[in-house]
Amino acid sequence: MITTTLHPSYGRDALPFVDRSNPDRPITVHTYRPATHQPDDPIVIVQHGMLRNGDEYRDFWIEAAEKHRVLVAAPTFANETFPDAENYNNGMVLAQGVARPRDHWLYGVPERVFSALRAGGATSRKKARLFGHSAGGQFAHRMLATGYGDAFDAVMAANPGWYTLPTLDKNFPEGLGGLGLDRAGVARWLSRPMTIFAGDQDIDTADPNLPAQPEALAQGANRFARAGFVHAYARHEAERLGLPFAWKLIVVPGVGHDGAAMSRAAAGLWFEGG
Repeated sequence: MITTTLHPSYGRDALPFVDRSNPDRPITVHTYRPATHQPDDPIVIVQHGMLRNGDEYRDFWIEAAEKHRVLVAAPTFANETFPDAENYNNGMVLAQGVARPRDHWLYGVPERVFSALRAGGATSRKKARLFGHSAGGQFAHRMLATGYGDAFDAVMAANPGWYTLPTLDKNFPEGLGGLGLDRAGVARWLSRPMTIFAGDQDIDTADPNLPAQPEALAQGANRFARAGFVHAYARHEAERLGLPFAWKLIVVPGVGHDGAAMSRAAAGLWFEGG
């Protein structure tokens, strides 16, 4: 049965969620709801990294949740049901190199989790914020790239291993070709207020989890370099095509590939202005 309502308890909770995109692959939504939280208080959807540790990523936000009365929800895509990058980072968009029907892509899941929280009465907000780190940062920016994310008024992609480029000349996931998208879709993505959040010490080139396929290496030797590359590429593409450009690149000094530290920095930016 498809899940249409979520009503988390106060404190930590873990709720089963069955999404219509792939109803045979259940998801767990790890939540934290402060005792002081009211339905009109902020909500942050958190996308975990490659360890599929949504419970830990939820916990990274608890201090900010208590301080700012934030409802935190981390949809968790387990390795057993969503193995490898193709079935999480890349959104189950392709099957053997060919685009699957759009209804089966994962990038609509965060919006539907938010809708289920609204339907369950946990929040009355019309918009949420979305933070993704590492593999979750790949997920977050590709969500916007493929035309999803209207439920979010702020999306932050923190320390992704590599990026999809805003061009139809390269096939997904390197670019947006082969998905049936058009120039208007590229323009829409460039005009979305997406934040690339880059730790300036995320520079380890020997990290075994750093994507090392030729398309990724073409973007730079490490995650920090790739963040600068994609922002410059996108800005140039927008200027070349005469399109609005709303992305931001924000550097987090002194931080490497650290989901907890990047979460704290994101919370500081969103809720404390710095």
